[in-house]
Amino acid sequence: MTFIRHAAAAAACTLLALAAQAQQVYRIVGPDGRVTFSDRPPAAGAEAAPVGAGAQGSGGSEALPYQLRQIAARFPVTLYTGSDCAPCDSARNLLVSRGVPFTERTVGSNEDIEALRRLSGESSLPFGTIGGQQLKGFSDSEWSQYLDAAGYPRQSQLPPGYRRPPATPLVAVQARPAVPEAESAPAAPAARPAAPATPPTGRTPANPAGIVF
Repeated sequence: MTFIRHAAAAAACTLLALAAQAQQVYRIVGPDGRVTFSDRPPAAGAEAAPVGAGAQGSGGSEALPYQLRQIAARFPVTLYTGSDCAPCDSARNLLVSRGVPFTERTVGSNEDIEALRRLSGESSLPFGTIGGQQLKGFSDSEWSQYLDAAGYPRQSQLPPGYRRPPATPLVAVQARPAVPEAESAPAAPAARPAAPATPPTGRTPANPAGIVF
């Protein structure tokens, strides 16, 4: 009897493990465009796509752990940086060391600076957002406090194959339109004005010397 009970318990544990492995996770897009993740099928009016264990994320990265995906969906992190900016490097290093998925926008052109002013009210860097919270300048304690409040883990939980999306300009670079060949060809030199006609001699019976007045 003891053997039978042990065998039944082992079989039950095996079934539970298989059920846990087979549990489906759904990526749900609601009518308002909000993205959430759940192990339950979506309600009517929402679009959903199953998320597999080997699913690929943005930039070809492996899928984030379920809990981290939930946090990143509720409180997405965006970092605005500039070149030769030591505080920007410190902010980036903090996010990378904690394994926080984030989007980086670079500010380099006049258009980028104007766009940053519209976002933050000033042009100082670094600038960051965690959900709707704005962070101006960099303070390790302040940024860590807001990351903790959002629920981001203090130690990285990113999968080994995760690749962070590359930084992109805040304002997309507009490609210059191609110049038509007719416009690119050098203009033909203007025609020289015709030389004035040789004036008549003006010799007449009344003016035999041909004097011109």
